[in-house]
Amino acid sequence: SVTNSECTCGGGFCFQIEAHHSRQFTRLKAFRYFTLFCSFFFPRLQNRAARIRVGKGDKPVTYEQAFHPHHIAHRKGWLSLHTSNLKGEDGAADRTVEDTFIRRFMFGTFHGCLANELVLKRRGNLLVICAIMVQKIHPQKFYFLIGYTETMLSYFYKCPVKIEIQTVPEKVVYKYI
Repeated sequence: SVTNSECTCGGGFCFQIEAHHSRQFTRLKAFRYFTLFCSFFFPRLQNRAARIRVGKGDKPVTYEQAFHPHHIAHRKGWLSLHTSNLKGEDGAADRTVEDTFIRRFMFGTFHGCLANELVLKRRGNLLVICAIMVQKIHPQKFYFLIGYTETMLSYFYKCPVKIEIQTVPEKVVYKYI
């Protein structure tokens, strides 16, 4: 904790800095003008982001949630298939941003109907989106939303988009944790 009790520069731009590591915030106070609160993130050495917590056996999880991230390509496949990650290829970051937009667009269009994660496949200039949907809305509305999504994404990305959908009566539970 560093503090100054008086302003010595005469201009009024001296700062009082108090660092409280236990609360993880810092207060910067400029004498006579303002008080600014800055939040800092003090990372711990422990990584708990992708940890699967074992419980009483009453929490249903899907196939994608049941495996650790380091099991990708060993026990489960990739959710985005494209060749931008190969050596010498450009556009890996662009594909990631596009994938995020497509996933959010599909989640918003088919709100509450996605039973599992989307699988995005790029074959040349063709974009194929595979999804498993819960049968919550009428088939006519499904067909309309599929056509709407294909048209909008084709217009956005200037390439043909095909959506392959399978429907299930309710969310598929892979196992209970």
